[in-house]
Formats: sequence, structure tokens, C-alpha cells
Amino acid sequence: MNESLVLREIDTILPSVLTVRHHLHAHPELALQEFGTARYLRDQLTSRGITPLAPFLETDVVALLSGSEPGRNVTLRADMDALPLTEQTGLAYRSTVPGLMHACGHDGHCAMLLGAAFVLQSLRHHLRGSVRFVFQPGEEVAAAGRDLVQAGALDGPKPDAILALHGWAGLPAGALSSRPGPLMAAADFFRITITGKGGHGSRPERAVNPILIAARLIDRLYDIPAHHIGALDPVVITVCSIHGGQSSNVIPEEVVLEGTVRYLSKGVGEQLPDLVRRLAEGECAAGNGSCAVLYERPYIPTINDREIVAVGRRVAEQLPDAAWLEMAEPSMGAEDFSYYLEKAPGALFFLGMGEESPQIHNNCFDFNDAALRNGIRFLVAATLEILG
Repeated sequence: MNESLVLREIDTILPSVLTVRHHLHAHPELALQEFGTARYLRDQLTSRGITPLAPFLETDVVALLSGSEPGRNVTLRADMDALPLTEQTGLAYRSTVPGLMHACGHDGHCAMLLGAAFVLQSLRHHLRGSVRFVFQPGEEVAAAGRDLVQAGALDGPKPDAILALHGWAGLPAGALSSRPGPLMAAADFFRITITGKGGHGSRPERAVNPILIAARLIDRLYDIPAHHIGALDPVVITVCSIHGGQSSNVIPEEVVLEGTVRYLSKGVGEQLPDLVRRLAEGECAAGNGSCAVLYERPYIPTINDREIVAVGRRVAEQLPDAAWLEMAEPSMGAEDFSYYLEKAPGALFFLGMGEESPQIHNNCFDFNDAALRNGIRFLVAATLEILG
């Protein structure tokens, strides 16, 4: 297809995409509460002649675009939800919702996918096959990608390839990056409730101090990668929250620890819930306390398909003002796009937000508008190449 035609279409829709991005940024919604976002995206698609399907979950937006001839299917996915952070950017289009903001760039992800849908709709008579556009709710914490896939959002037709873009701080603006194989880690979450026996701070021998047990347990948890897992299998264990006690003179009855476990190997992941439970129960028994362990495994490792990454690299290197940067090692962050990759070959690609960009999940982060054009070009060009 004529590259100049594609670029003309992108430049035509880019002002609208920028407006969409700023609107979404100003109106963030939490995971599985994206009702306004979904309505807005549905209206945008409908206005361009793309009819969304009935929701599979309450707040997803999925649409299928068919070309003039039968062929393969490419599925493109963006996430929709925001984070519970108070924005500190001072932007004219900053969040209008107290305590919520798009700190992970999902506003930009949706805007780029919408832009790709607009361009591909205008080129539909040149397409062989079909393109599915998936605007997914609940990526943060809820891992609703798993539920959306299970609900059948990728069925009829089955994808031949699935792609997604994620804004990434630290890369040059508009640059693209990924790697074949493991790209992002699994993310497990634990909550350990330690029960002791309350008492007076001056008489610890008459109490069972759950804070002391918690302190010892934290040390044991941090020892798991070194003492229980092979040296070549990366594992990260982080205790992120500890709550117990209300007074400097009262030993509490209970302490609650919460944290996350990250790993790249599914085999290693199978060992970890039992390890955490055994360590917790052992430390509590040694300290004459007891515990209840809740261990959840919502995110599996994100494993990129080698051939789809090769297509993405080839496309990125052909973009005149884009750059391709091979990722040297996986990220220990997590993504529920991993569940899409269990259904069909696919890959997640990172789009640079700039070397000086604040990190994602930071209250000063803002998706870099200068990267929108390359993001849309990448999605469109990769789709056209895969469809042939």
C-alpha cells in the first residue's frame, strides 16, 4: 500500500486523536468503573462508521473491521483504566477527578488505538482480512484481560496475531522497543494476617507480639530468592504494606503484611505460594502466634512471539523518524496482555515517552503527545504487513 496514503490519513486524524487523548486524561476512571470512558470510545467509533459489539464485560469496547477480501485477523488491544493518584502535572487538561489520574498512559494507549481504527477504516477497501480493536477495562490490579479473553472477546474470528503498545519512560520519544520471549513478569500478591496476644508494652513476656513475628517473617520472605530458587531464575519479593498497633504502649493482637512476588518462569511460580505459606506458618509457630495467608496469582508472565516481534522490528525500522531499541532484559513489571498471548501469537511493544519523562505510576507522568503519530503509524503498518 502507498506509504504516502497512510501518512496522509494519519495526519488527517491526528488532531482528533490529540483531542481524544486530552479528554480521556481529564476524565480518568478506575478499573472496571470505566463507564464514561466506554461510552466516549463507542461514540468515537460509531461516528467513523465502526460499530462496536455488545460488551463482553460491562465496560469493554470491542469492534471488528472487515476488509474487502477474506483473510487473516489482526487484533489490536489498548487498556482503559486509571490509577488512584492525585495528579501533580499542572496541565491544562489535568484530571478533573480528585484522587484519580492516568498515570500509566492508558489514555494514550486508547487514543493511539482509536487513531489506528480511524486510519484502517478509511483504508478498509484495501484490506484483506479483518482487524479487531479491543479497548480493555481493568488492567490495573483487576487483570480483567483474563476475564475478557475467557468471555470470548477474541473468538470469531480467532486472531492470527495480537499486538499492543505501552508508553515507556526512559526511551526516546517515539522509539519502539521489545524483545522475543519473556518480556514482563508474573505478578502474585499476598496478604498475611499474623495473630498474637495483645498486652502491655512493659510486659512483653506476657504477650505474643505479632510485630516481632512480622519482622522476622519479612527477613525470611526476602531470603526466598537466594535460598529456595535457582540463581538463574529471577524472583523479586517485596513487602509493600505493614499495619499493626495503634499505641506506643500497647502490644497489638494482629499485624497484616501485604506484598507482591514477581517471576518470569511459570515453573518457579508454582513453587512460590507454598513457600510463602510454609515460611509464614513456621515463623508464627516459632513465635507462638498463628497466621492466615491469602495468596493470589492474577498476572502470568508476558511471553512475546518471536515472529511477531520480528515483524514489529521490521516495521519500526522502516519508519523514517522512528528508532528500534532491542530490550536487553525483561521487565519485572506485569501486564494482563499475557492472557491474550495464550490465545494466539502476539507481542507487546514499548513506545518511548522521552528520556526525561517521569516514570509510569508517578503523579507527574503524562503520555507524550509527540509519540502519538509514531504509535499510530506502527499499529497501522504492522497490521497491514501481517494481513499482507
